[in-house]
Amino acid sequence: MTGIGAERTQEIADRVERFVRDIVVPFERDPRRDHHDCPKDELVTELRELARAAGVLTPHILPDGSHLSQSETAIVLAKTGLSPLGPLACNTAAPDEGNMYLLGKIGSPEIKEHFLKPLVEGRARSAFFMTEPADEGGAGSDPSMMTTTCRPDGNQWVVNGRKAFITGARGAKVGIVMAKAEEGACMFLVDLPDPAITIDHVPNTIDSSMPGGHAVVTIRNLRVPADQMLGHPGEGFKYAQIRLSPARLSHCMRWLGACVRANEIATKYANRRQAFGKTLIDHEGVGFMLADNLIDLKQAELMISWCASVLDTGSLGTNESSMAKVAVSEALMRVADRCVQVMGGSGVTNETIVEQVFREVRAFRIYDGPTEVHKWSLAKKIKRDWQKANP
Repeated sequence: MTGIGAERTQEIADRVERFVRDIVVPFERDPRRDHHDCPKDELVTELRELARAAGVLTPHILPDGSHLSQSETAIVLAKTGLSPLGPLACNTAAPDEGNMYLLGKIGSPEIKEHFLKPLVEGRARSAFFMTEPADEGGAGSDPSMMTTTCRPDGNQWVVNGRKAFITGARGAKVGIVMAKAEEGACMFLVDLPDPAITIDHVPNTIDSSMPGGHAVVTIRNLRVPADQMLGHPGEGFKYAQIRLSPARLSHCMRWLGACVRANEIATKYANRRQAFGKTLIDHEGVGFMLADNLIDLKQAELMISWCASVLDTGSLGTNESSMAKVAVSEALMRVADRCVQVMGGSGVTNETIVEQVFREVRAFRIYDGPTEVHKWSLAKKIKRDWQKANP
C-alpha cells in the first residue's frame, strides 16, 4: 500500500482524537446497555451519527473507497481506541473493521455493493461465523477442526452446524459464514437476520464493549446463493488468512489507545492523591509502575508499527502478526494491571474506564488466538527453519 502520506494521516488522527475525547468520552456513562452491559444499538447509532457529522466515520477508508495503509491505519485506530466506545462510534470496531478489509480485498462488485457498502457507511453491523463450541469438538484455535458443513444444491449451498463466541451476531445485518465442503473450507456472505440462523445463548463474558455480545448459534439448512460464496470452494482458509493478520493487528491498535487513556487516568490519580506525607507519584513503588507503563506502551507502539510495515509490503505477515499479537497483548495487560494497582480501590470501580480496560485487555489475550497458540505456531516455524538449514 502506498498510503496518503504522514501529514494527511496525522490530520485524520487529530480529528478522530478530538472527537473521541470531546464527544464520545461523555457517553461512557450512558445507561443504554443490555443485561450483559454491552452498548445497545441505539447508543451505537447515535454515536455514529455524531461521527458522521464530525467527518470521522470509518476514517480508515477514504471517500473514494481506498484504504489507508496499515501503518497509517495504526495511527488512526489507536486514536479511536482512546474510549471503549470510540471504535463503535467511528466504525473501526471488531469484527466490522476486519470484515470490511476482507470484502474490500476480495469481494465481487456485487458483494461490495450489497454487503460492504452498508458496513462502510456505518448503517449495519456484521458478524464472522468461524469459531465453534469446544464441548462439541468444533473449531476454535484450530480451524481445521471445523464441523459446520456445506453442500451444493443447484445454484445454492446448504449450510448446517453450530458456532460459538460469534461477536455481534445479535443485531448484525451482514454475516460471513465459514463451513466445510468436500473441497475444503468455504466462506459465504449472508443477510441477517435469517430464520435458518438462531441465537441459542449469549453468555456473559469478562469484556463488555461489543454490541450483541458473543453468541452461540445454530445453523439449520441455511440456503446461500452460489454467487455469495467468496472465491471458490476450498479457498475459505486462504481468505481467512487475508483477514486475520490485519484484524489481529487492528486489535492491537485499538487497545493501545485504550491503555494510553487508562495510563493517563492512573497518572492523574497518582499526581493528585496524597498518602504517607507525599503524593503517590513520589513513592518509588508507584512511580516505577508508571515508568514501566511508558516503556511497555512504547514497545507496543513500535511492535505495531513494525508489523504494519511488513503487511504494507503485501506480505500476509502471519508470523509477524503472531509476534505482534503476543507482545502487544501481554504488554498492554501489564499496563492495565498497573493502572488498577496504582489507583487502588478506585481502580476496581466503574468510576473510570480503567477497570473495563483491564477486563477488555484480559480477554484480548485470548481473542484472535491465545498467546500460547501463537507461540506454538512460532515454535513450529523455528523448527522448520532449523531443519531446512540443517538437512
